[in-house]
Amino acid sequence: MDYRVHPPVSHPSAQPNSSDQIQLSGEEAAQLAEGLKQQLRQGEIPAGDSDAIEKMVAGLGDKRGLLRLTFAESLGAVGSAAVPSLCIAMRRHENVTVRRAAAKTLTLINDVKALPDLLEALLEDPDPVVQGSAVGAMACIGAASVDGLLDVLINPKSSQMQIGLASWGLSFVGAKAPEALRKAACSEHAQVRTAAIAALGDQIQQLDDLDARELLQNALKDPEEEVRAEATTLLGKLHDTNWGAPLLLPMLRDQDAQVRKNAALSLMKLRDPQVISRLRTELEQEQDSSVITIFNLAINQLSRDEND
Repeated sequence: MDYRVHPPVSHPSAQPNSSDQIQLSGEEAAQLAEGLKQQLRQGEIPAGDSDAIEKMVAGLGDKRGLLRLTFAESLGAVGSAAVPSLCIAMRRHENVTVRRAAAKTLTLINDVKALPDLLEALLEDPDPVVQGSAVGAMACIGAASVDGLLDVLINPKSSQMQIGLASWGLSFVGAKAPEALRKAACSEHAQVRTAAIAALGDQIQQLDDLDARELLQNALKDPEEEVRAEATTLLGKLHDTNWGAPLLLPMLRDQDAQVRKNAALSLMKLRDPQVISRLRTELEQEQDSSVITIFNLAINQLSRDEND
């Protein structure tokens, strides 16, 4: 799998600076939005020529939220023809409102050609809303976005927020990219393995993917504690007591405190009172005060479940 960060596509129509960007007066924006709204109501697709697209993109900077929504919906209806202009606005516009709206509008179109620019926006734009909207658009595109999201996880320049957004994007893609996630779960990079394991839930629940189940089980033995911790957390989210509880019980003795805590919390979520005795046994041996607190929490909650 290719984990390199690829450069964004260079669009021939790219504006070199903000002075080239079309500006709409408040009245012009309102009139244009009203005409577009009427077209959308009648099921008509707005004009997709470059001049019309640029005016709609300019409208994304309007201070009135309802007008911005009309322009976004209209660009979404235009579809792929609007992608180059939206990508340029997302990456280069001086108005952060336009950059945000352009990224969100790309979510409506789901065009794979936007991926390089969406990745660039995630990595380079200083605004967290633009970053998050770019990831949302990548996630909506689906399987083709997986490599780019994985790039972020191993990019040394990625911030913790960018890494978190990329991990969320992978989880959102989920079952749409089973093969890519299976490969990522075997990556040499611990962060990639962790994110891939976290994203396997949909494959296991929706597709009953046996390979994904095996990867999750193997992750419980991963040499990196962050991978084991993620695997124990996922087992609790799957709500499969018969399968999950026997796998989680040995993790109560893991060498890493966070893994032990996650295992106890996951057992609590599975709501199987039969594990209470094992939790009490492990509690007697536990010396970490933070883990003891979690063990007691799990025991108390499971005991209440048993008595209900």
